[in-house]
Amino acid sequence: MNTDSLFRPFSLKSLNIPNRIVMAPMTRSFSPNGIPTNTVAEYYAKRAEGEVGLILSEGTVINRSSSSNEPNVPHFYGNEALAGWQNVINAVHAAGGAMGPQIWHMGVMNNHASGWTPPKPFEGPSGLNNPNLKNGVAMTENDITDTIEAFGQAAADAKRLGFDTLELHGAHGYLIDQFFWDATNLRTDAWGGKTLTERSRFAIEVIKEVRKQVGDDFAVILRLSQWKGTAYDNKLAATPQELEAWLNPLADAGVDIFHCSQRRFWEPEFEENDLNFAGWAKKVTGKATITVGSVGLTGEFLAAFAGESSQPSSLDELLRRMDRGDFDLVAVGRPLLSDPQWVKKIREQRTDELKGFTKDALAKLVLE
Repeated sequence: MNTDSLFRPFSLKSLNIPNRIVMAPMTRSFSPNGIPTNTVAEYYAKRAEGEVGLILSEGTVINRSSSSNEPNVPHFYGNEALAGWQNVINAVHAAGGAMGPQIWHMGVMNNHASGWTPPKPFEGPSGLNNPNLKNGVAMTENDITDTIEAFGQAAADAKRLGFDTLELHGAHGYLIDQFFWDATNLRTDAWGGKTLTERSRFAIEVIKEVRKQVGDDFAVILRLSQWKGTAYDNKLAATPQELEAWLNPLADAGVDIFHCSQRRFWEPEFEENDLNFAGWAKKVTGKATITVGSVGLTGEFLAAFAGESSQPSSLDELLRRMDRGDFDLVAVGRPLLSDPQWVKKIREQRTDELKGFTKDALAKLVLE
């Protein structure tokens, strides 16, 4: 298999990486009380040593009392947590890698199985985390303003600590996505609306504030998904025209790269042709895109949480689309979670050494 297209350099603003492979952000919950440990730093540094082009961190939450639903998800605020992230990016750079934090607010969530709850109620556009399921409060104007500022502060801290880029988590039913989705955003004020374009105002204001804090030369990534955890077949944008109307204002606000989350990267987004989500996003915006979704392994990530194991799978279809220019970067999840050397093995054609994936890899930080 000719993997040359995966191993071309990529440069955009502050981001300069030797290949097109991105470590996808995957929640790990190994940061006690929100503080990343030395083991977390080693975990990411091992992926840098293994030649990952760009590492995107697990989701790390902003400075809002209810931005997280569990105590061991890392924070991206406070002196201790930021010192932990300083240790992480120093370790990644020392290993020759590049990295961006995924900046996150979960929005309205289900209560965690551990029984832990945040000090204040979950918050979202309408207090809903699923259609007709309320487990939080609707955000006030002041809440929204403060949250936008908290996203901006996290972005400023990411740049100050020396990260190469950052990603805003706007997918998978979390806060920014809860504003996008008409099933969880029932607002009748300026933060709601009947159209997806209207409901994009919160995301646009977050992006503008982030861009203000990091300047024009810092690469900003936005992760989006059409699907939701409770609605795999959901389409925020049902047509290419609706997708264009959704994404271009986000691009105009300051997004440099769209990270287009799918459960399976090979599935076409619309009936018009075989372009996937990332392919269509690039087509309608002209911006760089990241594809993701079951790259390199059978099955898909959500099934892994239910205990489903996976085996290495062919990259031929991914490479066909990459060679065609459908997208610029490829995010890889489970293969890198269980094998820090996955990229190096692909580059060296050592496919017989590729590992499968089992749920055991979710229970620890794999270091070798």
